[in-house]
Amino acid sequence: MREVQPDAIRESGAIRFRSDYHYSLFEYFRSAKILTQLERAGIRPRGRVLDAGCGGGGVAVSFAEESAFAVGLDLIDRFKDAGDRLAKERGIGNVSFVRGDGLSLPFEADCFDLVLSHSVIEHVDSPEDYLRECFRVLRPGGVLFLSTPPYYSSTGSHLARLKIPIPYQLLLPRRWAFQLNFYLAREHPAWLEQQGESNSCRMAAARGGTKEDDLAQRVTIGRVRLWLRSSGFKVLLEKRQVSGFFVRHVPSFIRHFLERNRYTQSLVYSNLEYLLMKPAPPAGPTASSTTEKDQWVPV
Repeated sequence: MREVQPDAIRESGAIRFRSDYHYSLFEYFRSAKILTQLERAGIRPRGRVLDAGCGGGGVAVSFAEESAFAVGLDLIDRFKDAGDRLAKERGIGNVSFVRGDGLSLPFEADCFDLVLSHSVIEHVDSPEDYLRECFRVLRPGGVLFLSTPPYYSSTGSHLARLKIPIPYQLLLPRRWAFQLNFYLAREHPAWLEQQGESNSCRMAAARGGTKEDDLAQRVTIGRVRLWLRSSGFKVLLEKRQVSGFFVRHVPSFIRHFLERNRYTQSLVYSNLEYLLMKPAPPAGPTASSTTEKDQWVPV
């Protein structure tokens, strides 16, 4: 299992918005953290893996090194040059990229052992349909790794963070906050916490453009639980990551109160992670299974 390389993550993160390839490389190094999380839970990606929302494709390339075969799928083919280039550089031949919609995955049922969804569900129009499709393509006993940031945290709004941590995503309507985001990136970039090529808003503004607001869901812990309730998945593990701001600046007794309060916990946590299993059907002549010779096949 590949080790987490903090220096490589930091160095690639500092230039990750230079191009789709550079973001793919950042994804590749950062994915070692996901591999570590899975290993600690006793899950090894030995079979067929789908990254259902792969972006530049770095995670799919990374998991191909650890599994029999990996597929990266995304609505926009950012992977076309980035993922293919990275796979070629790494000598990885057991990875493929497909352009497709996560709400209607172009694969047969029960054909993947592991599905990855890293910061994707907040961008889809129907989380219920997305989870239903992930459930369908997993084999019985297969696992979905799902991570998503709560909207009201500093990361979940997908807006540039300020050096002075003013939560403008809480104070303004979404449309106004998004416009302010690019005004600051264009006119006052020094006010932003992330600088240069580590800041997508700053890079878009520097190129004279803007960025489409593709955030479709305001994620909260309650909403995720509601989506999962109708998905058919069994929750194996739930992990909540506390925002660094609250760790550094808020006394622990206050922080613990905020974490337990359902009205404030989605503000305190910067990321939610779930391991979800597709339950196996009851034993019997009608039970279905997959074998090593099975192939993922586009419908």
